[in-house]
Amino acid sequence: MTFVRGAWRFLVGVKDLGVLILLLILALAIWAAFHTRTASIPNGSALVLDLDGPVVDQSSERSPFAAVTGGPTGGNEIEVRDVVRSIDAARTDGRIKLIVLQLDTFIGAGEANLQSIAAALQNFKRSGKPVYAYATAYTDASYYLAAQANHAWINPLGGVLLTGPGGTNLYFKKALDKLDVDINVFRVGKYKSFVEPFTRTEASPEAKAAEQALVDGLWKTYTADVHAARPNVDVTAAFANLPARIKAANGDFAKEALDAHLIDQIGTRVAFGQTIAKLVGTGDDKQPGAFNGVRLDTYANATKPNRSGPAVGIVYIAGNIVDGEAGAGTAGGDTIAKLVAKALTNSDIKALVVRIDSPGGSVLASERIREALAQATAKGLPVIASMGPVAASGGYWVSTAASQVFAQPSTITGSIGVFAVIPTFNRALDKLGITTDATKSTPYTGDPDILRGLTPDSATILQASIDDVYRRFTGLVATARHLPIARVDEIAQGRVWTGADALNLKLVDHLGGLDAAVAAAGRAAKLGDTPRTIDVEKTPSLLFQLVGQSLGLGGGDDDQARARDPFAKIAAASRARIFGAIGEAAAIAGGSTIQAHCLDCSTLAPPRPANIARSADWLATASAARR
Repeated sequence: MTFVRGAWRFLVGVKDLGVLILLLILALAIWAAFHTRTASIPNGSALVLDLDGPVVDQSSERSPFAAVTGGPTGGNEIEVRDVVRSIDAARTDGRIKLIVLQLDTFIGAGEANLQSIAAALQNFKRSGKPVYAYATAYTDASYYLAAQANHAWINPLGGVLLTGPGGTNLYFKKALDKLDVDINVFRVGKYKSFVEPFTRTEASPEAKAAEQALVDGLWKTYTADVHAARPNVDVTAAFANLPARIKAANGDFAKEALDAHLIDQIGTRVAFGQTIAKLVGTGDDKQPGAFNGVRLDTYANATKPNRSGPAVGIVYIAGNIVDGEAGAGTAGGDTIAKLVAKALTNSDIKALVVRIDSPGGSVLASERIREALAQATAKGLPVIASMGPVAASGGYWVSTAASQVFAQPSTITGSIGVFAVIPTFNRALDKLGITTDATKSTPYTGDPDILRGLTPDSATILQASIDDVYRRFTGLVATARHLPIARVDEIAQGRVWTGADALNLKLVDHLGGLDAAVAAAGRAAKLGDTPRTIDVEKTPSLLFQLVGQSLGLGGGDDDQARARDPFAKIAAASRARIFGAIGEAAAIAGGSTIQAHCLDCSTLAPPRPANIARSADWLATASAARR
């Protein structure tokens, strides 16, 4: 009888919990509907681009609870499309007088996405409306945007500290040797350096030279863009003898930045707000430094186009390319293929733009996506590729299905090469005193055998398979780019190129952002240069949508906890790169055997939130195992 009463109480508890969850969903739905209905844009206000987090092409799919707390990425991911579309809308919106860039907690973005935002800001300024920027301290990404402003402010305790592209890779060979784990590598491509962290203690001379050329190209583009926005600023000269300049300014970073004309004014956040308030009014907020403004998330939701009729569909390939299904922010081969098929059934979609921000991944998944895009072309749907910050290896593979390929000058692309990594544990088991034995029906039963090690025959078969995939990859590129196969092999070999170099090598057709690709797709479908667009994406869960509407675009509100001084911001970025590298290595170890993936991209592009989250999970598992 006691058992029955206990079971009954448990069932009643489950029922009550279910009712509470339903009530929560209903409350969120009512609140979100009310919030959406009553949202308005104040007249004569400032559009506040409060970039609290990283700017990405597609935000990672998270649970509603992770969205509330911010999750392991440390906050909100802002989609570049929302930023650019909002700036474009504000340019002709009579209610918006100016734009304010709040960059204190801006984590960063790929250089190609920075270029897209900068282009939108320059168009906005040409309408006669000014742009103001504020941050306690500026690092590379935040200063790039601040350079576009008419008036860039800095906190008296802040500074401008640019470090340039590049970074440190992790190499695991010594650790693997200590664990007696053998890493069997099969690759094609002189510069295919992704496997080197598993096989070397440092980069090979070929990989080092290629990466240095890439870094130099990205920095050249960065400094040229800043100089174009601010002709009186010479970034190279400003940082040629930084220690002496700082010492001459008595350690005052802000004054040194002002003397170098990097920024326009030194002032507190309150003083900055009061300056803006003189132009747009104080609004309803009575806090010191408050002004009449509208946040990015509110404005983006209020100005979303609601037209119907013929359109260009946009499919996003963001993050690592993996087999099967995956949520937003990771490119699942089956998921993307289904989205392309969905676009084919939408009678409004007359052309397709595939937006790529991926360092690659599974060869099979990359081919699954390419086939789906090729089928769309075969059915008469024009397909145009738009490369974001990264479109390399598998990311380049999928672009071969497009009739035209657009890239930004700073896009990281190419890396046309293939590899496989198979760890074997025979030495580790022997050291532990564990032996193995097996029965075989053929000479290849159980191969590749990670417990006993690879046989020479298995190694031969695997290398032949890698060679075949590389031949297929270069063949696809040769056909798509109308290049001799020998020329493709010469510029392939796993080497990574900037978008500007890729144009000269005929790996891409045009330099331009997503807007240029959409315009080309519109022309191909006879829709004009400014067609309506439809984002073809996996629909989030109802609960996630409700939470997202309730909180805006953001996750947890941890703005006050973010590092703001220049050294802390650089240290935070370095930590993110380390966690991202660990997560990337974990993805490789647990991913497909044969991959087209790019290591240089992981070093030079901003760390992907999905990899940081994967790193946190891996470290938590490792810590638990040690206990």
